Amino acid sequence: MIKVGVVGALGKMGKEVVNAILNDKDTELVMAVDIAGVGTDAGIAASSKECGVLVENDIEKAIKTKTPDIIIDFTQPNGIYDHVCTYLNNKVKSVIGTTGLKSEQLKQIEILSKEKNTGCFIAPNFSTGAVLLMMFAKQASKYFKNAEIIELHHNQKKDAPSGTAIKTAQLMAEENPDFTIGNCPETELIQGSRGGVSEANVHIHSVRMPGYIASQEVIFGAQGQIFKMAHHSMNRTCYMDGILMAVKYLNDNNSFVYGLDNIM
Repeated sequence: MIKVGVVGALGKMGKEVVNAILNDKDTELVMAVDIAGVGTDAGIAASSKECGVLVENDIEKAIKTKTPDIIIDFTQPNGIYDHVCTYLNNKVKSVIGTTGLKSEQLKQIEILSKEKNTGCFIAPNFSTGAVLLMMFAKQASKYFKNAEIIELHHNQKKDAPSGTAIKTAQLMAEENPDFTIGNCPETELIQGSRGGVSEANVHIHSVRMPGYIASQEVIFGAQGQIFKMAHHSMNRTCYMDGILMAVKYLNDNNSFVYGLDNIM
């Protein structure tokens, strides 16, 4: 059995992760950490089924007393870098679903992962459908010279654009250096109306709206045709297969991985 700890265990994603770990035959929940609800049974919080693992609020203490093999973290962007460093410095493997890490931080995490010989799996999106969209968008980029991304999330998401949109643009840029071929010179009458500009001049537009969970559209254009691909997350259970895939991959491997597409 893979001993798993969940940090952010009482959040919306954390509860789904706890439930998934409790119901998977290969994993055992041994640790639950959150800033709120200390002493709460993590299983009752997630699915009204007692599991005997009580929520704690001290990550390092929990690591030392519960000794998880792998930690899954879905917390906040402003603290995730420090969390990952804590896991690596304690030589505990981690699966990170919190987005908002900057490219420089990802590089430092990769260096620390190798230095500590401890695996770390970071993914902007754990939905297999969303990852397939990224992979298909990369493939389509060989044949289209113009493309833009629209990502739509609930209005409690703090970072923009989404990690999924950034990763999608990065993959597309591997096949095409410029997605604004033939565009005329532009003047924004309202700043930001053309969205943010990512790798290979891919424009990314972020929408924050109650009612959404997570959606993304990639729009390709060429003379005489428009090609759209889209993915919509209808609830948070869609991420669980990818998370468990990453946990089991890390259990057998000890490497730094960025993106679920690397193991699909």
